[in-house]
Amino acid sequence: MADILGDMRRTHHCNALSAKDMGQEVVLMGWVLRRRDHGGVIFIDLRDREGITQVVFNPEINPEVHAKAHAIRSEYVLGVRGKVEPRPDGMVNPKLPTGEIEVLVDKLKILNAAKTPPFLIEDKVDVSEAIRLKNRHLDLRRPPLQRNIITRHKAGASVRNFLNANGFLDIETPVLTKSTPEGARDYLVPSRVNAGQFYALPQSPQLFKQLLMISGFDRYYQIVRCFRDEDLRADRQPEFTQIDMEMSFVGEEDLMAISEGMMANLFDEVPGRSLGLPFPRLTYAEAMDRYGLDKPDTRFGLELADVSDIVETSGFKVFSSVVKKGGIVKALNAKGCIDFSRKEIDDLTEFVAVYRAKGLAWIKVREDAWQSPIAKFFTDEEKAKLAERIDMAPGDLVFFVADQPKVTNEALGHLRNHIGKKLGLIDENAFNFVWITQFPMFEYDETEKRYQALHHPFTAPLEEDYDKLETDPLAVRSRAYDLVLNGFEVGGGSIRIHDMDLQQRVFAALGMQPQDYREKFGFLLDALESGAPPHGGIAFGFDRLVMLLCAEPSIRDVIAFPKTQRAACLLTNAPSEAAKAQLDELSLRLKLTLTDAQEKANTDE
Repeated sequence: MADILGDMRRTHHCNALSAKDMGQEVVLMGWVLRRRDHGGVIFIDLRDREGITQVVFNPEINPEVHAKAHAIRSEYVLGVRGKVEPRPDGMVNPKLPTGEIEVLVDKLKILNAAKTPPFLIEDKVDVSEAIRLKNRHLDLRRPPLQRNIITRHKAGASVRNFLNANGFLDIETPVLTKSTPEGARDYLVPSRVNAGQFYALPQSPQLFKQLLMISGFDRYYQIVRCFRDEDLRADRQPEFTQIDMEMSFVGEEDLMAISEGMMANLFDEVPGRSLGLPFPRLTYAEAMDRYGLDKPDTRFGLELADVSDIVETSGFKVFSSVVKKGGIVKALNAKGCIDFSRKEIDDLTEFVAVYRAKGLAWIKVREDAWQSPIAKFFTDEEKAKLAERIDMAPGDLVFFVADQPKVTNEALGHLRNHIGKKLGLIDENAFNFVWITQFPMFEYDETEKRYQALHHPFTAPLEEDYDKLETDPLAVRSRAYDLVLNGFEVGGGSIRIHDMDLQQRVFAALGMQPQDYREKFGFLLDALESGAPPHGGIAFGFDRLVMLLCAEPSIRDVIAFPKTQRAACLLTNAPSEAAKAQLDELSLRLKLTLTDAQEKANTDE
């Protein structure tokens, strides 16, 4: 049966031909990247996902085909047949794998015409992201995005092959499930069959993977889609992909070892980089003390110094009063930055204000004295102690934040990253992994006036902290661990609670009543009582990992069809309104706000 291709069938991709193919007749298919008419001879760069080949339409070879080629424009889809020949002297392009050859065309099929695209299909385009996302099918033709998506495929294949070889089973878990508290809002799906009831899209397969361990599957994984209705940023999407893993009869060391092996294999196979194992480790307390953040970028120094004990009795009341109220004072030494202008310092003060810091004190260390509005408040002894603690030397610029620990650490931690980038201290080609361990088990929610699980309520506490569950919950450390890469959390997990009595103690510490946790987690609790093995797991943010592998600033550039920061798909115009008939089937009625009703009335008028 005839088709549009006729007797033409592709023999090579557009980056496959080289000098060894001289004289061979080939068939190529792809899109027109560029068209150049050089006084009768027409040159076209033909592109597919693999690369580019120059094809030539010469009237001396086939006048009919040459005449037809005059109609060709950018992004037309072509099939060409011709002979591989060397490029003329002086026309070789060493930047292309196919730069030594060209294809002299004797047969042409215009498979489809194309209207002029809204932007050039090139490596770099000067156009807004909104236009790119609106025309994502065209954006994905650009070589950088095609390379990213191919890298994503290779990364997924590497992970699957590694886990398959290490005894893991790829097991699917439900997408329509029960809403459970996971730390972010659920996406709800109304049920037509069960009117007035809702499924939730999973924020993670957390409960199901624990059930799989209780079911005896021993080692589970998925590269799985997850959903969270939360505020977005460059490294977040409402629907995202994670590498989800769980293992039975293991402790932290086992999970870390298999995770490090997977990362080493991935980085060896995809970017071709060798990782040193094992990865360094920091406890949560150490990370906060030295870097101010629980996801530190360890590619550069500028570590923080706690000076609370030195300044708690100083004459500078801003510092001393904060310490007396239970806060802390920390310093960041931007070494060699004494030439920062007052405007630059003011800009940095505005920067830390974003993280709720009320101010940014500073000292410029000159050869003969300290230059600072606060220098006069310190005694010589205090100055000597500060100089030693902060490693102050002539030419340094030291910043201070005084506030409650969370504010102080967050403000200076982000300032450290900002200054590291500003000063060019970060090796952009480095991949620095670090494990963060022993996170706090709980945090106190001032709004709800109760304790909350820092990770999730199924995380096991450290055994030596069991006795603090009832007496001092905030002092309880967990068996949780995060894997951080270049300042990004790329993975997080924990050893789980497998003992029902301990699980009930944790629920009680969270202020949950038996009827509450039975209603929310009854199926898991029943399973725990049926004989649960010790188990633990970890989940890696796959989009974020690929973003770092591709050296992209946003995960939107490594996802084929991403959403905007307002959770919208500009290509398909999702989300969109539902038809009344659909809402009726689901027993739903929309509640209009006053503004919505007024706008509707204005439209009706």
